[in-house]
Amino acid sequence: MLSTKKFIKLSQVISITGLSRATIYNYVNAGIFPQYTKVGRSTFWEYNEIQEWIEQRLAERQHSKAS
Repeated sequence: MLSTKKFIKLSQVISITGLSRATIYNYVNAGIFPQYTKVGRSTFWEYNEIQEWIEQRLAERQHSKAS
């Protein structure tokens, strides 16, 4: 079964995460943030991957509080 995929632009990623443009690209290059997709000259991220990344950060926070 296919799940719904939605591309979002950098401005939306910044708004959702609160990260700066430079931080997002630094994290992508370091392999700790979802990879973007180029469509023509535009750059997009997959919305669910961004949400999963946020959920992982929250889970890590909860885990560190429990330790």
